[in-house]
Amino acid sequence: MLETSARLLRLLSLLQTPRDWTGTELAERLEVSARTIRNDVERLRALGYPVNATRGSVGGYRLGAGADLPPLLLDDEEAVAVAIGLRTAAGGTIAGVEETSLRALAKLEQVLPSRLRRRVNALQAYTVPVPRDEPGPRVTAETLTVLTACCRDHEVLRFGYRTHDGSESVRKVEPYRLVNWGRRWYLVAWDLDRGDWRTFRVDRLTPRIPTGPRFTARELPEDVTDRVRRGVSSAAWRYQADVTVHASAEEVTARINPAVGTVEAVDANTCVLHTGADSIETMAVHLGLLNAPFHVTEPPQLVDYLRELADRYRDAIRI
Repeated sequence: MLETSARLLRLLSLLQTPRDWTGTELAERLEVSARTIRNDVERLRALGYPVNATRGSVGGYRLGAGADLPPLLLDDEEAVAVAIGLRTAAGGTIAGVEETSLRALAKLEQVLPSRLRRRVNALQAYTVPVPRDEPGPRVTAETLTVLTACCRDHEVLRFGYRTHDGSESVRKVEPYRLVNWGRRWYLVAWDLDRGDWRTFRVDRLTPRIPTGPRFTARELPEDVTDRVRRGVSSAAWRYQADVTVHASAEEVTARINPAVGTVEAVDANTCVLHTGADSIETMAVHLGLLNAPFHVTEPPQLVDYLRELADRYRDAIRI
C-alpha cells in the first residue's frame, strides 16, 4: 500500500507539469507497466483529480482544472520560490493581498522540510528592505483583475481617471496590456475618444462596471515597455525637462535607469535626455549621476534648484 501511495504522489507530481505525458513515458518514469499507469490514473480520478486523456500519436495524460483546488506537489526550488514570492506580495504594491499572502505563506512554511524552512527564514532574517520616505502608489487586486480580464476578453473599458494635477475625467478605451514598472502599474490602451494609443497610471483610475462591448483587437504598434517608458518621462510625472547632455546617446543610456527617461541622439557627442520626476530634487539627483556636462533651461524650478545646489557645493569646499 505504501508503495502504491508513493507512486500515486509521484504520478500526480508529473501530471501537474504543463505538458502531456504518454502512458509509455509515465511507465518508464515510474518503472511500472502501462497497465499499472492506467489503473493509477483511474485511482486519481476516483480521488477527485481531473486527469484528462487524449488519444492519438500526440495524445497523452494531463491534469486538468477541476471544481476544487487539488494539493500541489512542489520540488525544493519551487517551494522556496513560492515562499519568496508570497513574502514579496505581503509587502508589495497590490492592496488587499497582504493578509492572504501571509496566510498562504504560513500554510506553506508549516509543511516545508526543515532544510527548506531554514533557507526561507534566513532570507527574511538577513535581508533589509530599503525604507521609503513616502509610500508608493498602490492598486487593488480587484482593479488588476478587472483590467486583465478586459485585456483578455477584448472588452471596452470605461473608467474615471485623475491626472497628476488633480483634474478628473472619464475615459473610454480598448485595453491591451498591463505593465509593472518599479512600484507602479500602467495600462496601455487605445483611447477611443482621442483615437490614439495612451498609457494610464493604474493607481489613478477607477473602473466602471459593467464593461463591454467586445472589440476587434488592433495590432500593437511597438513594444509596450518602450511605450510605457516614454509615457513615464513625458506625461506621468509632475515635472518634465529636456536636458542637453554633452555625451553620446549610448553613454547616457547606459548610465541611467530606463524609468528615468528616454535619450535622443543629436550627434556623436551630444544627446537630449527627456526626463521627469514628481519632485525637482529627484530630477537633480538623476542629472548629477550622469557624470557628464549638461545644460538645462527649463523648468525654472529645476534651474533655480541646480543653482542653489551649485552654491551649496561650492561653499562645502571653501577653506
